[in-house]
Amino acid sequence: QVHLVESGGGLVEPGGSLRVSCTASGRTLSGYAVGWFRQAPGKEREFVAAYSRVGGYTYYGDSVKGRFTLSRDNGKNTVYLQMTSLRPEATAVYYCAAGRVVITSSLPNHQQYDYWGQGTQVTVSS
Repeated sequence: QVHLVESGGGLVEPGGSLRVSCTASGRTLSGYAVGWFRQAPGKEREFVAAYSRVGGYTYYGDSVKGRFTLSRDNGKNTVYLQMTSLRPEATAVYYCAAGRVVITSSLPNHQQYDYWGQGTQVTVSS
């Protein structure tokens, strides 16, 4: 079992930056694919970014490429998502997820993840 906790959400002005964190306990995150998803009210869950299980490669959704960046600290069992140039449409609850998927083309599919955190709210508004 993997317990995931997100943190770092909050209110930020358009064009600003924010870093959210995903910290795991129970298992080592380096043995899993780790994904970030977001869900706005009335919208479907959207893929944001992920680390592959094998090789630790990064993948990003089309809507955030060039603006969001993944990083990790294995000693802290934590994955970070640095968000820059934030737009109002980025307002959502951001979820961290872990799974054993190894096919990289499947990483954007939320059904491939077994463990989910409770989410952290990110609001982009002036």
